Amino acid sequence: MTGEKFKSLMDIMYKLRKECPWDREQTNDSIKANTIEEAFEVVEAIDEKNYDELKKELGDLLLHIVFHSVIAEEEKHFNINDVIDAISDKLVRRHPHVFGDTKVDGTKEVMTNWETLKLKEGRDSVLEGVPKNLPGLHRAFRLQEKASKVGFDWEKKEDVWEKVEEEINELKESEKKNDIQEIENEIGDILFSITNYARFIGINPENALRLTIEKFIKRFTYVEKKVKDQNKEIHKVTLEEMDKYWDESKETL
Repeated sequence: MTGEKFKSLMDIMYKLRKECPWDREQTNDSIKANTIEEAFEVVEAIDEKNYDELKKELGDLLLHIVFHSVIAEEEKHFNINDVIDAISDKLVRRHPHVFGDTKVDGTKEVMTNWETLKLKEGRDSVLEGVPKNLPGLHRAFRLQEKASKVGFDWEKKEDVWEKVEEEINELKESEKKNDIQEIENEIGDILFSITNYARFIGINPENALRLTIEKFIKRFTYVEKKVKDQNKEIHKVTLEEMDKYWDESKETL
């Protein structure tokens, strides 16, 4: 049944490319931003543990995979079968402990072998393969993660935190000079270091920041509602009043 349903989806996409003016005009470039958006909507559904929404968002993401593949097929680059073959071959090749005779001792060794296999496939650096347009915190996390898999990592979390404190002190020193470029560099170093600390203790900093952002939105929205309930405008109330509502929000949200 799965194969039949997938063929039906492909047939729908082929028909849309022929008969729908909008679908026919699209290119891989024109829909790439939408593809990124769909991926983030999948993540949002996972964060909210909304599985009905996750089902729909995964469908939207699958549509984009099919869409990109059909466009590429029309331009004689590759087709959906090539996409499936490529990922199937990669999964088998990079899991010799499952599909071959390689022995591994735990997840850490699996990940180390994964990076080693990538280098054997022609990559010049273990850092390759992390997209430049990833959100900054997540890109830093992935680069640090890749380096750690080949042994380039701290030994103790206390040492990582010491580095964070060192970078904070360097920021304080740069502020005394009032050199905006140096300050920017030091802030970047702090963010990179705190990302490293989060990774070291098993926290994805991008997820942590996203959760904090959502918390901020809920609490600030609470402040706005309380101000509105008083028949006031948000830009006309005092900071002290907003702080009072903010503190209230902490007890309820």
